[in-house]
Amino acid sequence: MNNRLMLVIEDPQVLGRVCGPNDSNLREVSGLLNSRVYTRGNEIFLESPDKNIFPLFKDLIEQMADRSLKGNLDPGYIRSLYKSLHPDDGLDRGDFSSCRIKIPGSDNELYPFNDKQASLIRMMEERDMVFAVGPAGTGKTYLAIAQALKEVLTKKKRKIILTRPVVEAGESLGFLPGDLEQKLNPYLRPLYDAMEDLLPNDLLVRMNENNLFEVSPLAYMRGRSLKNCFIVLDEAQNTTQSQMKMFLTRMGEGSKAIITGDVTQIDLPSRKKSGLIHACRILKDIDDIGFCYFDKTHVIRSPLVKKIIVAYESEEN
Repeated sequence: MNNRLMLVIEDPQVLGRVCGPNDSNLREVSGLLNSRVYTRGNEIFLESPDKNIFPLFKDLIEQMADRSLKGNLDPGYIRSLYKSLHPDDGLDRGDFSSCRIKIPGSDNELYPFNDKQASLIRMMEERDMVFAVGPAGTGKTYLAIAQALKEVLTKKKRKIILTRPVVEAGESLGFLPGDLEQKLNPYLRPLYDAMEDLLPNDLLVRMNENNLFEVSPLAYMRGRSLKNCFIVLDEAQNTTQSQMKMFLTRMGEGSKAIITGDVTQIDLPSRKKSGLIHACRILKDIDDIGFCYFDKTHVIRSPLVKKIIVAYESEEN
């Protein structure tokens, strides 16, 4: 037999924002709690056989109502809020409210989905160099690029530099068709995709025209001194030890560097050791450097991705 909890929201505008267009926000809450959620007038109801989720539902709706007074609600925010309130997640309300990335000129406001994302956001705010290591789908690169956009658009940094090692698989770049930009586009496309997802197109175009970001292969970093920049090295597991050392010593005065990678997807020739693994080992005792390690439990991209990772891990073991 289902139990029922009723909450009342007197303000019709707040009620409308909490419910969302065509009750889309309530459907999100219903899915998260695996229970029926519906409205009647200015009342929101939860029906569930489990009374233990009632306090969680009450906190969730109250937090959504408070948030609706400051800005729009969206499913991403609601999922993050649910994670922050969930007793098994280890992320308290204070951490949740302070760990967010608001990008000027964009409607995107990113909140952590779990304790590791919250830790990464804190580290990127507080430290000049951070390593974010873990499997695909944990949000490492996405959060790093969001933080880079925030710092440049708030004028804390003058420029974003996004870079990746180019690991050739079977073909040399010189034999691929097109000019250099066309040859490199498949390698660098994921970084462009993240920026396009986070920014409206007109702002991205203006940033490009004003030379506020640069996307280039890691080899082009040699010999440069990057001052007052926000630098993101993606797919760092595919750097050699010498490449990683070269990259880490490019940092100039006032710069930040975020290094992301997945040590289970190393594409280097077998005789070469990953610069990411080496760097994490020899730099681990330097207090000024942050290390944030994700695992399969932190995958947010899709439940299917998590299952795929588990299957591969089982095969390897």
